[in-house]
Amino acid sequence: MSALTAMMPPVKYADVNGIRMAYYEAGPEGDGVPLVFCHGFPELAFSWRHQIKALSGAGRWVIAPDQRGYGLTDAPAEVESYALENLCADLVALLDAKGIAKAIFVGHDWGGFVVWYMAIRHPDRVAGVIGLNTPFSERAPADPIAIMRTRLGERMYIVHFQTPGEADAVFNADARKAMDLFMRRPLDMPVESQGFQTERKPGDPSAFALVDVLAAYDPAVDPRPFFLTDDEFEAFVESFERTGFTGGINWYRNFTRNWHASEGLEHRVRQPSLMIMAEKDAVLPPSSADGMERLIPDLEKHLVTGSGHWTQQEEPEQVNRIMLDWLDRRFPL
Repeated sequence: MSALTAMMPPVKYADVNGIRMAYYEAGPEGDGVPLVFCHGFPELAFSWRHQIKALSGAGRWVIAPDQRGYGLTDAPAEVESYALENLCADLVALLDAKGIAKAIFVGHDWGGFVVWYMAIRHPDRVAGVIGLNTPFSERAPADPIAIMRTRLGERMYIVHFQTPGEADAVFNADARKAMDLFMRRPLDMPVESQGFQTERKPGDPSAFALVDVLAAYDPAVDPRPFFLTDDEFEAFVESFERTGFTGGINWYRNFTRNWHASEGLEHRVRQPSLMIMAEKDAVLPPSSADGMERLIPDLEKHLVTGSGHWTQQEEPEQVNRIMLDWLDRRFPL
């Protein structure tokens, strides 16, 4: 029995927005405001296993989908089908399929982008938002890919991902090596990373050149410790060996499209919101959440200490405690 089967509720399916979506559900269905957990790249609903167990055990109704392009959910071929409009529409259709009026949306990494945009695109379906690591910010003043190319370089992973097929080939060639690179705790950093605000000096190499790092990566000499058990690691490897990474990479290939589509939207979140930051996240450091209070009037922020980017998996007890405290105060059962 795989870790995914052993540690997750039975998989369910719903036909949503033109795709078949797999999701996992636990807790008292129909009671209270449900929580919908949205994972990032390269992850799965399985990434929320610790939260599903803890929050459903505390009496909360929880739903965690494999999102479009991931796991057991369909992965359409068209790049534009992974635009934020569709990712949000998938979740609205999942609520409709379940007969749910409103939910609290919880997102990490790319899932964080999705849940913040749910709040501004579909405010009538969003009771509250919990963001992990991914901040909410004003609309970029120009195409974000152009900004990242200038600031961080041509090989910065999001910029590099725009080239059709190139990153996919490196990731898909060895899913085990890719997950080995990703799923580790960070080493101690002498100073906090500046994340996407990093400014290169002229002549400096690209920052966050992930595809190049993966191509040269040797797991045998990586000193960073794991946070997954062997069985948990195999659950991720088995899934991505089957699906490949193209579905997830296609989310990134819509940055420019998403930016154009967001023109005219009010970039303010009116729902009660919780921002959970990770002390040692190199790409989305705590400082990236500075100023969110201007955009979200009803916002609480909490720091998870000792955690790198994979916060809900690295430090589940801290994350669960922060979530449950906020939920008990803002959405009491």
